[in-house]
Amino acid sequence: MQYFWDHGSNTVSAVIELMPEEKPPHSTISSLARILEKKGFLTHKAYGRTYEYIPVITKKAYTKFSIKQLVRNYFQGSASDLVSFIVEEEDLSLADLSIPKIKNDE
Repeated sequence: MQYFWDHGSNTVSAVIELMPEEKPPHSTISSLARILEKKGFLTHKAYGRTYEYIPVITKKAYTKFSIKQLVRNYFQGSASDLVSFIVEEEDLSLADLSIPKIKNDE
């Protein structure tokens, strides 16, 4: 998804060209794109046998979805348990936790 968010709509071949060397096989990236499409994160336009994949979900929306899944699946739905875990694992201080308030509409 990161390649599509960073570079917009692309074909599998174009995504592979953007990748560093040892480039993965075309079939691998094509399979991943199809999986992401099946999950509703990408859509495509067909040009003959070539597909241009288009991101359907923004990075922000995907992040929100992923964090909700993480909290539900690993922290029994408790966001405070997630924060406690991060604080303990990263050895954060209260000063480190001084985060500006985030607007709800973002």
